[in-house]
Amino acid sequence: MSAGAPRGAGGGLRTSLSGLTTRGRSFLAAGVAAAACAYVLGQGELLRVGLLLAVLPLICVYALHRTRHRVSGSRRLSPGRVPAGAEARVQLRMDNVSRLPTGLLMLQDRVPYVLGPRPRFVLDRVEPGGRREVSYRVRSDLRGRYPLGPLQLRLTDPFGLVELTRSFSTYDVLTVIPRTEPLPPVRLTGESSGYGDGSRRSLALAGDDDVIPRTYRRGDDLRRVHWRSTARYGELMVRREEQPQRSRATVLLDTRQIAFDGAGPDSAFEWAVSGAASALVHLLEQGFSVRLLTDTGDSVPGEGSGGFSSGRDESAEAAGLMMDTLAVVGHSDGAGLSRAYDAVRGGGGGFGGAGGDGLLIAFFGDLDDAQTELAAKMRQRASGAVAFLLDCEAWGGQPAPGQTVPPVEERLRRLRDAGWTALAAPPGVAFAELWRHAGTTAFAPGTSGGRA
Repeated sequence: MSAGAPRGAGGGLRTSLSGLTTRGRSFLAAGVAAAACAYVLGQGELLRVGLLLAVLPLICVYALHRTRHRVSGSRRLSPGRVPAGAEARVQLRMDNVSRLPTGLLMLQDRVPYVLGPRPRFVLDRVEPGGRREVSYRVRSDLRGRYPLGPLQLRLTDPFGLVELTRSFSTYDVLTVIPRTEPLPPVRLTGESSGYGDGSRRSLALAGDDDVIPRTYRRGDDLRRVHWRSTARYGELMVRREEQPQRSRATVLLDTRQIAFDGAGPDSAFEWAVSGAASALVHLLEQGFSVRLLTDTGDSVPGEGSGGFSSGRDESAEAAGLMMDTLAVVGHSDGAGLSRAYDAVRGGGGGFGGAGGDGLLIAFFGDLDDAQTELAAKMRQRASGAVAFLLDCEAWGGQPAPGQTVPPVEERLRRLRDAGWTALAAPPGVAFAELWRHAGTTAFAPGTSGGRA
């Protein structure tokens, strides 16, 4: 929500003169011409008409210039973050904080053209201390961050000869995030799911609860006494508090310009961004500690925690950061995946170290022989790896000039031989179906990958 007072309320008389409308300028020009003709012809009646036509716009300019409307405006955006294709509601409120009523007010809010036409409203007389509320809706099929505002207040005289615009100083930002699909719970490796609950085995990589007993301390609950260990050690032993270990998962998004062709909501790159967003949301809901990694080696939520979210409260914040990042992510100028490979290997706080191995979900564009080999090596440090490969030619594009891309089947085979669960993503396929297929393929006898 933003609020403020209009700027330019104390502009000079010259600024007010610039607010003459076409009708006002026509009146002024006709009045000057009539006065000149009356002087030449010696017609007193025509001179009076000319003076009336010329003076009337100037009187309106002076009246509006002297008008001192003390109003405040505010904007409420709900919600501030919406998926592509969804609507957000913008509510505007005008308050008359002066002791005098206002005249006719015209409101206009500035919005980018991708969100639709500029909304305009006409407000009748607002009594002292009164308020008026209006609302409109915005929608975009393209992800991004779009500024809303500043709000403009337009003043006009009863004859329509002068029109002055006063702009407020505040604005809001609407974040349009990628579309996400609800994903089914599937097993991508042979381990349990994110929070270490052995009864939940829909996804991979949970740690075991810490049930190692310790010596009894004063104040411990006697219901936590571990009698078998007490008999074994000869002193009172209690169970430790359960400390579930959150599993780690990395979602790798290939953003190289040369790896994708085409643009727009139905392009291969937008499909990959939407798939990455769906995977991130699903993994966070399953209790994973997740990070978003791009081919540039940058990770979200940040390097302070190795790039991974940690804890329930931080997961919600990390989800917002990752969605905001995906809302504005674009193509990179890089030619390879070497920096992403270093991050996965642990150079950027990846899988290795104290955190242990984790799950790797990758979205690749076109890969030449060298990048296919590099992607295959990323599997070594991950306990589970799933790759979704988008073929530029299948999506109606062409490889970048000078780039030799092996057939998609050859790239899939090489990734599967390295241990990836690799699937091709043809145009129009639903990511939820590929996700379900990845879960069934990962446990198919004698296979390590598949194709949709």
